[in-house]
Amino acid sequence: MNSRQRRGVILLLLSALCAVGAFIGVLSVIKNVESKVGPERTAYRLKADVAAYKALDPGQFEKVKMPQRWLPPTAVTDLDRVSGKIAVTPLKKGSLLQEDMVVERPALKAGQQEIAIMIDAATGVAGKINPGSRVNIYATFEGKRPEDKPVSKVIVAGAQVIDVGKLTPLEARDPGDTTASRRASEAVPITFALDTQDAQRVAYAESFASHVRLALLAPGSEATIPPGQRTYTLDGDK
Repeated sequence: MNSRQRRGVILLLLSALCAVGAFIGVLSVIKNVESKVGPERTAYRLKADVAAYKALDPGQFEKVKMPQRWLPPTAVTDLDRVSGKIAVTPLKKGSLLQEDMVVERPALKAGQQEIAIMIDAATGVAGKINPGSRVNIYATFEGKRPEDKPVSKVIVAGAQVIDVGKLTPLEARDPGDTTASRRASEAVPITFALDTQDAQRVAYAESFASHVRLALLAPGSEATIPPGQRTYTLDGDK
């Protein structure tokens, strides 16, 4: 082997060593990146806004892949875990779905039944009553005789709301198309979880009371009302 051939062999060996070194370097970089990023997990992102207290549907979410180390510990990775639940706050499009964004939908307990009534949207709901709320249900009855005075009664104290329907237009209450009459012609179906006796009270009030209204209770408030405070007339303020 002459000197030129020896130089060629040496150059080939150096090239091979450089290639091996470069390959090892690339593997090292890849391994370093993988150690920082880690394996990926499936998460879910909102495709559109979702209003608070609305039921969640799998079609509202899109699947995304994220590195596990960057995924919040509360992120939902299985949509079955939100089945039957509702949004606890307004959810924005593009937000990553997390467990603290949803709560269990209110459900019936043993001995309870669902009953729904239409409540005046302007005076009885005002957008603040949602599934899970507790309310006092008031009914105002006109006197049976001309000399009898109207009376207001708390017919159910601490009733649990399990569903709030959509605003529904009703027939106009008088021929005049005034603003007041239009406002009074809109109502919202409210569904309650009540025992048999309270359900009967609500059904009776809806049929015979001149007005049925709701009073929202603050969380943790005492729902019990003393018997002497469940009925009111103007005479009581004299």
